[in-house]
Amino acid sequence: MLPQYERLPDGDVADTGGLRRSNVRIRFGKLAVVTVMLPVAGFLFCVIWSLLYNFEQANATHCLVYNFLPSLSAAIGNYQPQRFVWQFSVLFHAPFRYAIAFLYKNHHLTLLARKHRKEWAYLACILNIVELSSLVGLSLWTSSNNYEIHKFCFSAFVICSILYMQLVVLINRLTRADEMLTLAERKSLRYKRRLLLVNVASILCAVYFFVRHNNHCEPGIYSLFALSEYVFVYSNIGFHMTAYWDFINANVYFHWRTGIHFSSV
Repeated sequence: MLPQYERLPDGDVADTGGLRRSNVRIRFGKLAVVTVMLPVAGFLFCVIWSLLYNFEQANATHCLVYNFLPSLSAAIGNYQPQRFVWQFSVLFHAPFRYAIAFLYKNHHLTLLARKHRKEWAYLACILNIVELSSLVGLSLWTSSNNYEIHKFCFSAFVICSILYMQLVVLINRLTRADEMLTLAERKSLRYKRRLLLVNVASILCAVYFFVRHNNHCEPGIYSLFALSEYVFVYSNIGFHMTAYWDFINANVYFHWRTGIHFSSV
């Protein structure tokens, strides 16, 4: 359960669950939208800027065939100002994403209490943290300045994100009956399932187009690989955005000493 707070006469907030006072409150939904829009807008900027000002370089491949979309790595890491914009958007949104990972851990522990499978909540939290840390890593170490680290982080990001999404859908399927869910919870679970399917399909398409490009060097195939990467990234972002409905009534409290706290009040 989320910690509970009550208002004090001076307008501050007291934590009835034992936490210290917090004096800044923001609706979770508003902060979630702002947080998600950072990588959404940042990635879109990187792709558009690369097409406008680095088209030839960003679309170049080893076999010198025509392509019309840059790969994920080329768009976010090979040129400026794209690299700065992407790194800023990822690093700025990461602290809130880490906080949400632990919020989900507590949420999943509550759901799994009757199933005696609390270890799944901890596993989901670990996968979520590794996924986010890998995203930070592949953003800081780009394919142009450290390919091996970038490749490792990208692989960890793909694997952990898919496993995390599958585990979250499984946890909800085992612990929640549709007739007992609120409208917001139903919407969240419905989008989770759909975005998981889109995410898995996109990475399978990316693998297919990447192998086909390397084997046959056909014009445009590498751009289809890039497009599959874009769908993978945005479906992943969309999956995490479903937290908006999971915690639709929550507030976020900030205190300079105690950090970030959540409340359902």
